[in-house]
Amino acid sequence: MPEYHYLTLDVFTSAVFGGNQLAVFPDARDIPEEHLLSITREFNYSETTFCYPPADPAHAARVRIFTPGNEVPFAGHPTVGTAIALAALGKAGATQGESHIVLEEGVGPVPVKVVLDGESAWAQFSVAKLPEIGPAAPSRSMFAKILGLETDEILGAPYAPQAISCGLPFLMVGVKNLDALGRARIRYDRWEATLKSSWAPDLFVYTRDAETSPTHFRARCFVPSMAVPEDPATGSANACFAGYLATRERARDGAFRWTVDQGVEMGRPSQIAIEADKVDGAIAAIRVGGSAVRVMSGTVRVG
Repeated sequence: MPEYHYLTLDVFTSAVFGGNQLAVFPDARDIPEEHLLSITREFNYSETTFCYPPADPAHAARVRIFTPGNEVPFAGHPTVGTAIALAALGKAGATQGESHIVLEEGVGPVPVKVVLDGESAWAQFSVAKLPEIGPAAPSRSMFAKILGLETDEILGAPYAPQAISCGLPFLMVGVKNLDALGRARIRYDRWEATLKSSWAPDLFVYTRDAETSPTHFRARCFVPSMAVPEDPATGSANACFAGYLATRERARDGAFRWTVDQGVEMGRPSQIAIEADKVDGAIAAIRVGGSAVRVMSGTVRVG
């Protein structure tokens, strides 16, 4: 029975057993197509990645990303974790120091900066697609019903709910404080009736943690459309969040930076650094970065 090598990482954390779990298959060429989703479900992490030779030899790898529900064209913590894994294994860039690599994902080529320093590992990707604004979001009262909150706990203008995509769409939903964030729960009957078939069915719920810093936020991400009830660290949603915040900055030019804590309520604390550049009032670039640590390695038997 053939065996295929994998390693796992905890992403958007510098400590094991925090952040978001990821399984990476550095060489998936011989894994039968029909087993990719089954392997992903066996791990039951938010995502698993499978790496193949790139179409462009100047790039590091072609990467396919699976959730337990389906394949997706782009995701943030798999991009960070896969880039770090490939570099650490000597399959992309330098095994120590700073490297600049490109991963070919369903959304297009994704540039990633990787920094390895001994056991410390950090990576930052630039989005392949700048923010796309989706259809109008449902009412605040509807979000309150979906999340089990009161209507006045959902923020209104200028931070009203908005659907955004940087390759994967999410609804940005602000709540008034940490207490409301902690009490938020998906009411699946309400979600299925209103959001399941929408352009952006998944929710990134956030609040400003002003006691720490005016640029510091706490967030939770609910991804029921991909069979992920709650995700401890979501790079793709945080990329959307950077775009959402940048459009609300009054300055027409500049580089803006924020930090987001996620996964706290799940017992898997994560920290994500997000950045956005604006030129003449338009978003010119979005970057998402964080640390990752290697946790396990082994083989999967398929037959």
